[in-house]
Amino acid sequence: MNDSKFAIVTGAGSGIGKATALALLQDGWHVALAGRRSQPLQSLSEESGFSQKCLVIPTDVADPVSVKALFAEVLNQWGRIDLLFNNAGISAPPVPLEDLEIEQWRQVVDINLNGMFYCIQQAFIAMKNQVPMGGRIINNGSISAYAPRPNSIAYTSTKHAVSGLTKTASLDGRKYHIAVGQIDIGNAATEMAAPMAKGVMQANGEVKPEPLMDVAEVGRSVVYMANLPLTANVLFHTVMATNMPFVGRG
Repeated sequence: MNDSKFAIVTGAGSGIGKATALALLQDGWHVALAGRRSQPLQSLSEESGFSQKCLVIPTDVADPVSVKALFAEVLNQWGRIDLLFNNAGISAPPVPLEDLEIEQWRQVVDINLNGMFYCIQQAFIAMKNQVPMGGRIINNGSISAYAPRPNSIAYTSTKHAVSGLTKTASLDGRKYHIAVGQIDIGNAATEMAAPMAKGVMQANGEVKPEPLMDVAEVGRSVVYMANLPLTANVLFHTVMATNMPFVGRG
């Protein structure tokens, strides 16, 4: 067990979280699968072929008590945490900002921003106190951490804020040998992104289809970042569908 690597993946039940959890398991990691719904987590554990390396821990990242319990359970079972993939996130309905309900705004902020901080905080507490000290945190940003889509003020604002969390935690983690980085993903083929292939609103108001990339590429990118020695860090990593309208003007 001394040579084992132990990770937590939030939002592991679907999409990017699921693809990344699978990639880590295939690379030999033990992975704690965290998410709001237990059934998708259990299914992932059973279907992965690595159930003996999985912990299924239903977690609401918007609840700091739930997050604290997640980290306590992982430490109780495995004794240390080498990696947090801080992935859980949601978006609000794509409506004009003046029509966005306040509760919808708060829900996105609670999960995408507050939840990410709660997880970073617990990871710091665990990583600075374990022996050997240190670990790695990879936050899931987004292309939206740099450029908005129309009618996306809640999601885009929180993803811009994630970049601030990453930079500050990277600085504050130095003295504890905690490396903090961010992966910014564009148009990975998940259930959330599937409508883009049929057509999504562009900045000029036109609706056009956009290319998608295999979500497995995100998992491979996280594995690369995760396996770096703690003396090296990828602060920001962008992986995107090559022809998506991000760089240039479309």
